[in-house]
Amino acid sequence: MWTSNQSSLEGFVLLGFSDRPWLEKPLFVIFLVAYIFSLFGNISIILVSHLDPQLNSPMYFFVSNLSLLDLCYTTSTVPQMLVNLWGPEKTISYGGCVAQLYIFLALGSTECILLAIMAFDRYAAICKPLHYPVIMNQRRCVHMAAGTWFSGFANSLVQSTLTVVAPRCGRKIVDHFFCEVPALLKLACIDTHINEAELNVLGALLLLVPLALILGTYGFIAQAVMKIRSAESRWKAFNTCASHLLVVFMFYFTAISMYVQPPSSYSHNRGKVMALFYGIVTPTLNPFIYTLRNKDVKAALMRALTKEFWVKAR
Repeated sequence: MWTSNQSSLEGFVLLGFSDRPWLEKPLFVIFLVAYIFSLFGNISIILVSHLDPQLNSPMYFFVSNLSLLDLCYTTSTVPQMLVNLWGPEKTISYGGCVAQLYIFLALGSTECILLAIMAFDRYAAICKPLHYPVIMNQRRCVHMAAGTWFSGFANSLVQSTLTVVAPRCGRKIVDHFFCEVPALLKLACIDTHINEAELNVLGALLLLVPLALILGTYGFIAQAVMKIRSAESRWKAFNTCASHLLVVFMFYFTAISMYVQPPSSYSHNRGKVMALFYGIVTPTLNPFIYTLRNKDVKAALMRALTKEFWVKAR
């Protein structure tokens, strides 16, 4: 087990899985493979969404934003995790920890709002098909996406600042594999109930309000779909929403279990499992969920691969 003497004067020690050293090498391989798949899947969707004219629509504009977000999400934590899993050193600098905390929170906050906007896009497409091109015009989509990213980073500035300013009295050992709010608040040597209350309010607003909007939006979508007489048309409408609903479930289930609770009741082992899920598993699976369930994306990928093959053949 690590002791405080092993931490640097300016940084933190990330315990990670050092209490189970036999797990570190297998986890290194698993995380490395997952990271490679995440890079490949998300970059592929970003490129195909921007290069294929048949995917030039609001839906795929927001899907490419989600892929960019997931790409940054995994990159903010996984490389440091791989370094710590492979070598004997488990340290991270103070600046690196703060940057990791801020970026991870910002991207998570952005995804909360982005998923709600993607639900609204599906509502407009299914419930207001005649007005859809006007409602989701290009300028409005760009403004909505920009507002989403700005809101996420602004919220992170508040939450990460509240976390970092809490005095730690020299405590540097973080029982986690990256710098996250609940784990860092456990290091505080003061009463953190005020910090917890503020963070819970922000977390509830950012998680529960968008989730309520998503559920309400899909309530209207379900009503509209049930009015469609053709079973084939109903299935097609449902299929366009299924991928988004699956991503929403995976992201919100783990995020709410982590952030809408007092950090004082935070369980390290449970926290690590949940963080692995929404920090690595979900961003890795998202592009494959959209690709494998979406005929348009699969067709665009095939067109891109076929075009690349013929270019090389010449």
